[in-house]
Amino acid sequence: MQYIIPLLLAVTFLSAPAISSEKDDSTDKISEIEKKVIQWRHHIHQYPELGNSEFKTSEMVANHLRSLGFDEVQTQVAKTGVVGILVGGKPGPVVALRADMDALPVAEKTGLPFASKETAIWRGQETGLMHACGHDAHTAILMGVAELLASQRSEIPGVVKFIFQPAEEGRPPGEEGGAKLMVEEGVLQGDYAPKAIFGLHVGPLRAGTIGYRSGGALAASDGMHINIKGVQTHAAQPWAGVDPIVAAAQVVTNMQSIVSRQVNITEEPAVVSFGSINGGNRGNIIPEDVTLVGTIRTFSEDTRNTVHDSIAKIAKHVAESHGAEAEVKIRKGSGITYNDPALVERMLPTLNKVALEGDVLPMPRLTGAEDFPYYTRDIPGFYFYLGVAPDGQNFKTAAPNHSPYFTVNDKALKTGVSALSQLALDWLTIENSKTHQQ
Repeated sequence: MQYIIPLLLAVTFLSAPAISSEKDDSTDKISEIEKKVIQWRHHIHQYPELGNSEFKTSEMVANHLRSLGFDEVQTQVAKTGVVGILVGGKPGPVVALRADMDALPVAEKTGLPFASKETAIWRGQETGLMHACGHDAHTAILMGVAELLASQRSEIPGVVKFIFQPAEEGRPPGEEGGAKLMVEEGVLQGDYAPKAIFGLHVGPLRAGTIGYRSGGALAASDGMHINIKGVQTHAAQPWAGVDPIVAAAQVVTNMQSIVSRQVNITEEPAVVSFGSINGGNRGNIIPEDVTLVGTIRTFSEDTRNTVHDSIAKIAKHVAESHGAEAEVKIRKGSGITYNDPALVERMLPTLNKVALEGDVLPMPRLTGAEDFPYYTRDIPGFYFYLGVAPDGQNFKTAAPNHSPYFTVNDKALKTGVSALSQLALDWLTIENSKTHQQ
């Protein structure tokens, strides 16, 4: 995902008191499938696939759901997505559970025995592939949830919809994908339209710990593409042309003042970062143009609009001051990942019941981003975090998401299976109770 837990922001929350609750000891069924979940994760990790190319992963998922006797298994949803329908033995509403399946263009450096050696072409360059964000864990956990709930289907008071989503991290240029396309293709509509949705994301918190936040949890994520066009010339005669490299350098420098001088950071954070600068191919040629690519993270529409306007103005005026031209394209991505406060309050007892190895802790807002908000525009959702740091490590010492050294502690997977399973069951039970009371 476009997600990295800001470790320094989370520091102050480690000392926050955990919400106490008696732990549930009925973990026999989860323990039975724990080894399977670990094996599935290792296999998916060893053979990662990029967004819209999760062919083997989706086939593995679909075959698993069919083997469990799911009522429906839909494939090729939003290109490579899989949707499974499990109808319980008792009447009731529909709840959805979501996991993302895609990997990142990152060369793995963990040294694990099941480390990825896969490569692919990404944006014209060959790169290593790695589940550096933990989507292998998400997929394996939801496969485990499917097996667990299928074994209890006679007692399920409603329907559970399983959404295995491709392309959360992104899709190839020119293609649609991810949660947006899943929703456009009707995953939240039809005979099994869910009334709520749950999802989790692993990160370098202490293994087994569950983190949550009510309201705005993750930032809106927008992409920016700025092309600075000058006049190509020999580098020995820079005065004979217009240098877009110098202009681009000034644009990058001046952009740093947007957050520090134009956003009230006492109210909410914001981020403007460049991740790519490309221009020229020889040291003795000043190129015709330079391209800057970056990301914007905000927590409100007002700040979002302010930042977008400032980026366009700075790029245009700085380029003009050098005799160059700037073309600015800002692509709006997913909005703020928002956890419905009433749903969070209702389901916190469930999380406390299933946090078998750690605590349940409130989290700060994180400037990482997700496309989960596409699901929650019309129905309430709850997106929480599962700690998977190696034994003896936490967010201060463990490699973060998107790092080539990021690892998942397998012993935390059973907590993920238990959390999603119990959230679905408890939500269905509560909704049925509300219906009967009415």
